[in-house]
Amino acid sequence: MLFPAPPSRRGGRRLPWALGGLLILLLLLGGGLYAVAPLRDPLPAPTVELTVPASMTIPGTAPRLPWPRTGQAMISVGGLGNLGAFGGSKPVPIASVTKVMTAYVILTEHPLAVGEQGPKLTVSAEQAAAYPAEKARGESLVEVRAGEVITERQALQAVLLPSANNMARILAAWDSGSVAAFVEKMNAVADDLGMSDTDYTDPSGLDPETVSTARDQVILASRAMALPAFAEIVKQKQATIPVAGTVQNYNELVGRNGVVGIKTGSTDEAGGCLVFAAVVTVGGRKLSVVGAVLGQPGANTPVQLDRVFAVTRSLLRSTAAALAVHTLVEAGEQVATVRGPLDTGSTIHATEKVEVVGWPGLRVRLDAQIPAVSSRIAAGAEHGQLTVAAGDGELVATALRTGAAMEPPTTWERIRRHR
Repeated sequence: MLFPAPPSRRGGRRLPWALGGLLILLLLLGGGLYAVAPLRDPLPAPTVELTVPASMTIPGTAPRLPWPRTGQAMISVGGLGNLGAFGGSKPVPIASVTKVMTAYVILTEHPLAVGEQGPKLTVSAEQAAAYPAEKARGESLVEVRAGEVITERQALQAVLLPSANNMARILAAWDSGSVAAFVEKMNAVADDLGMSDTDYTDPSGLDPETVSTARDQVILASRAMALPAFAEIVKQKQATIPVAGTVQNYNELVGRNGVVGIKTGSTDEAGGCLVFAAVVTVGGRKLSVVGAVLGQPGANTPVQLDRVFAVTRSLLRSTAAALAVHTLVEAGEQVATVRGPLDTGSTIHATEKVEVVGWPGLRVRLDAQIPAVSSRIAAGAEHGQLTVAAGDGELVATALRTGAAMEPPTTWERIRRHR
């Protein structure tokens, strides 16, 4: 009997084993290529997420100021903005507060350096002849004589301290050729300054048709106090001028409680009016406070001015009490989070505390300026700056530093996490 030959050990059954080995090799190679593939791709750039807001409100109860019962009032703090206002925005007579604009126009047209007398002007016979009739009407005046020579500074002192109506008209004619032409210039300047509720009809304020608002007068007063010669004059308690001799400042608040000006006003139609400026020290920083109080009642000028002075003193005390130093960001406080690839990360912190002067309810802006970060960050490295600003005032800044070090992921971590 014949039997079939056994299969060769080198024959047909060897092929499946070879195919299996080749398959394993291909799988190993494929897995390796799969693992290496992510290493060819760049890591995503780290991102920075701020943990402080772009703006915030100083916490606490907003101040309540002792506003007058009637009239209008406004308080503004230099660089920070308006602290508050009362009485609406209806234009009302402003009496001799008008002379702030008269002086402002003169000084912008004919600037004076601190202490400088400036050009001279001569009182005409017609201007001198008007004095008796002006006096008979009960106007606020300084005595003048025909041919009197007076400097620009002396004329402004007569206008701003004893509130001389006649010298306001003399200055107006000297500047523009006529009072009417000067009044046109006053209104043009008011428009340029954004005093939208103001209308001037004369340079003295005697005319009740000259009207404005507390807001507009605060705008003007802030600009006028930026002129060194203006600020120098309204701070004086008295001055000496030709013919009239020594004249007194009607603003009895000057030199008290930080008051450095500006101008009183009083008529039957306007009541007692005062535009004022003061300097308040808060946390070692000097802040300018500008305000206006209009329309205070009274039977005559002394009563009206006493009323407006009392209101102003109270407002200034409350304003000083409302202003304080507030810490917005503590030293070491986290400002941002850094998120790197594959869950790496770090933090960014303020180096020093950031303080601002203001009042509760005041809006404050925060600006974190952080340069782009790489995947490797050293611990405690300076990186960027945080700036804080309230209103248009001085910027307060602190350097920023990184927290813990951040290292890029290792090759093995990249392979492992990819799977």
